[in-house]
Amino acid sequence: MSLYPSLEDMKVDHMMKAQLHAEYQYAAQLPKVEAPAEPSAPSYTAASSVQLYPFLGDYMGLELSEEIIAQNMPEYAVATRPPMGIEVPTAQSGPLYGMVAPLSGQSLGLQRAQVTNGIRELILCKDKDGKVGIRVHSVNNGVFVCLVSNGSPAALVGLRFGDQILEINGVSLAGYSMDKVHTLLRKAPVNGIKIVIRDRPFERTITMHKDSHGHIGFQFKNGKIIALVKDSSAARNGLLTDHQILEVNGKNVVGLKDKEITTEIDNGGDVITITVIPSYIYDHMIKKMSGSLLKTSMDHSVPNL
Repeated sequence: MSLYPSLEDMKVDHMMKAQLHAEYQYAAQLPKVEAPAEPSAPSYTAASSVQLYPFLGDYMGLELSEEIIAQNMPEYAVATRPPMGIEVPTAQSGPLYGMVAPLSGQSLGLQRAQVTNGIRELILCKDKDGKVGIRVHSVNNGVFVCLVSNGSPAALVGLRFGDQILEINGVSLAGYSMDKVHTLLRKAPVNGIKIVIRDRPFERTITMHKDSHGHIGFQFKNGKIIALVKDSSAARNGLLTDHQILEVNGKNVVGLKDKEITTEIDNGGDVITITVIPSYIYDHMIKKMSGSLLKTSMDHSVPNL
C-alpha cells in the first residue's frame, strides 16, 4: 500500500500512474513491423515497449542509463519499479523511504519533521553545570520531554519536545512523577547516561502546499490552530483545530510568538510540514512552565539530517 505525505502528492501520483499506464497500453497495441535492412531510425521491439522514444545512444552515442545517472546525477536517479509505479528519488529517500512524494519528496522540511513513533537508545552526558538540558512531565503514567535547552547535551543527541522517556540507565519510568525523574537524572553519573525513548507518540505531521497566494489555509492564536479555510490544502490534508503547532518544517517553534511562527511558514518554501499535538495534552505538559522559559531556553535550531 502506497503512503503519501499529502493529498496533493497522492493525486499527482495517481495522474502519473494513469498516464504511464495509458502509454504502456498504447505501446503494447502497436503492430510489429519488420525492420528494413538499413533502418533510418531504431526499430521498435516488444522488449522496448515501455520506451516510447529511441535511445540517444542509437543516434549520438550518448546514453543516460540508470548507471550513468546514478554516477553523475544522483539527484535524478529513480528506483526501478513496474510501469505502473512512481517512486521517490532514491537519493532523497532517507527518512521518507517507502513514501510516494512526487511533489513533496524534495522538501527538507518533510524529512526533518518525520515522526516515526519508534524506539531508540541515546547516550547522554552532563554539561559543566551538571545538567543534561531537559525538563519532563508525566502524562497518563508516562514521562515526556517538555523542554530541551538550546545547546544542551539533550539537544545535541536529538531529543525533541514530546519524546517519551521509557528508561534511564535500565530503570523503567512507568508511573514516575516529574520530580522523581529529575532526581534520577541529578543522581546519574556525568557520562554514559543511557536513556530509551519513544519518538513523540502524541504527535503527527501534516504536509501542505501553498496556493497561488502563498496560503496553506489555517489560522492560529498563541500557536493553537483555531480555524481552517474551506477547500484549502490544510483542510484537504486533515489538519484539525484545537491542536498546538510544535514544529514548522522540523524546527521547534514552541514558545515563539505567532508573528515568528508566521515568518517560519512564509519563509518555509512552497511545501510546509507542521508537527502538531492535541492542545489539551500540550497544555498539561507546559502548565508549570513560564512562556519566557519556553522562548529563551527551548532549542529552536534546525535539525540536521
